Amino acid sequence: MTQLDESAKRALAWPGDPQTPVENCTPALARQQYLDSFADIQRPLEDVAEILERHAGAIRLKIWRGRSAPRQGAPALLYLHGGGFVIGAPETHEDICRTLANMAGAVVVSPDYRLAPEHPFPAAIDDCAATLVWMTEQADALGIDPLRILVAGDSAGGNLAAVVALLARDGQVPAVIGQVLIYPVTDQLQASDSYLRYAEGYGLTAAAMQWFRDHYLPEAASRPDWRASPLRVASLAGVAPALVILAGYDVLFDEAAAYAERLSLEAQATSRTWAGQIHGFVSKRRAIPEAQEALEAIAMAWRTMDPGLAR
Repeated sequence: MTQLDESAKRALAWPGDPQTPVENCTPALARQQYLDSFADIQRPLEDVAEILERHAGAIRLKIWRGRSAPRQGAPALLYLHGGGFVIGAPETHEDICRTLANMAGAVVVSPDYRLAPEHPFPAAIDDCAATLVWMTEQADALGIDPLRILVAGDSAGGNLAAVVALLARDGQVPAVIGQVLIYPVTDQLQASDSYLRYAEGYGLTAAAMQWFRDHYLPEAASRPDWRASPLRVASLAGVAPALVILAGYDVLFDEAAAYAERLSLEAQATSRTWAGQIHGFVSKRRAIPEAQEALEAIAMAWRTMDPGLAR
């Protein structure tokens, strides 16, 4: 078995990380800990051409225009942040959003979607879907091409991105050209072997995942719903091409790998595994240089999904 990367060990020992395990926190404390700690382990934020804040109805949106993005007809990315459906905000994932905006010469939009437990399933899905609709309606004002929108997200955001891509396939929201799923949540039953292999000691714990799920999906009957557990959807045929990013030492590894396998068999997908890495590594570039590799892989996959980016 591949050994844990030295950079992952460094990240796990990072002095600025939250001291109270999330499963022992109230949602309010967990959110504050995350907001207080995330920036220290990220690289200094890249400069971009423009930063905007807008609203789609009641949903606050953060928008970044990459340095080489054209003023009209730019490619666009709908980025859905992670945080277990309970914590996080566009700002906690701004490093990823700015970097991809610059790499692709694109406009990146990230919604501050509603969080559980105040707003349980499917509120986050509704907000992310509404943001995609807003992006197409406001395409001229944003200077984007509404036919060149990619959807992406990490962890809980990867779950939401997968669901939005399926809604797009079914014509319930506008079409997307592709999807990038970074160590996504795909099965809320939490019964895979990786929940045992990596239950604790690698950052995200099995206990934390149960805490997140119980806030987002308090009704057990809703957990097998494909909008909560996209791995359980009847068919992935016709869904947009995908890139799935996996971390080897991750409680979510098995379910994310299983979703990548289904996508490759039923639709079109590639997957990349950083075997010695932990959940959340793409958000920890100050400690984990492999995060840069993952972002470059995303930019490369984006070019294959959008021929207009090929160069």
